[in-house]
Amino acid sequence: MDSVFRQVALIGKYHAALSPAQASSTRAAMEDIAQFLASLGCAVVLERDTATHAGIGGWPAMDLAGIGGACDLALVVGGDGTMLGVGRQLARAGVPLVGINQGRLGFITDIALDKYRTVLPPMLAGEYEEDQRPLMHARVVRDGVVVFDALAMNDVVVNRAATSGMVELRVEIDGHFVANQRADGLIVASPTGSTAYALSAGGPLLHPSNPGWVLVPIAPHMLSNRPIVLPDAAEIAIELVSGRDASANFDMQSLASLLQGDRITVRRSHHKARFLHPRGWSYFDTLRQKLHWNEGGG
Repeated sequence: MDSVFRQVALIGKYHAALSPAQASSTRAAMEDIAQFLASLGCAVVLERDTATHAGIGGWPAMDLAGIGGACDLALVVGGDGTMLGVGRQLARAGVPLVGINQGRLGFITDIALDKYRTVLPPMLAGEYEEDQRPLMHARVVRDGVVVFDALAMNDVVVNRAATSGMVELRVEIDGHFVANQRADGLIVASPTGSTAYALSAGGPLLHPSNPGWVLVPIAPHMLSNRPIVLPDAAEIAIELVSGRDASANFDMQSLASLLQGDRITVRRSHHKARFLHPRGWSYFDTLRQKLHWNEGGG
């Protein structure tokens, strides 16, 4: 079989040291996948921190920046959290991603680890569905100065500390005042993030082809403060009017502490994450499997 992808990167849980059991499991999976890719004629590169933490040798290694410049496909082995982190960093380079699920949920890592030998060969030959997900570009502005700048794929969350009272947030859309909300916080979620924190806070599911975002209050003081779906061409501004120990979270991985008067702006990024799925993949199949719809039904 001839692969349309010549240089393929393998990426695991690169961002943290693994426990001995995790390292052993990751090492076995990654080495097996690497050998399989090589047998299909692919030049295999390991992400450097993945190789270091899992103790894998014998393959060329690069950091994510190097992978973005040299590789034409990345296989991400892990859960959705790993995929989110990699997706944010490789979106700028336009490298497509394939997710092999070693986690639990797997909304965006949709190939089961024990199925990759069957599923990958036709995908590498060009038989796949491509799914592009726009990223969110968020900034924290303090006294007119940008003090924090980040990309997010799932969501931007402004919330209070666990021991603090409610926060009051002023919300603007494209410069137009919308509301002052008192709540535990506020979520701006992409369609990708609509199945994450926003869903547990009562937000709707957004199909990934919808060019929109959902704005979801967290435990609002007024029950009339409801989730609202917005076009992703809009710029959302959230100002911290009052509240102690508030913070802004970006995909729950990067964090900015907020002061009264800080403004968080969220706009659509120019960058998109490119996900490749097996031919015949359906978002609705994913929802049904992951959310256990129709279990026990006829």
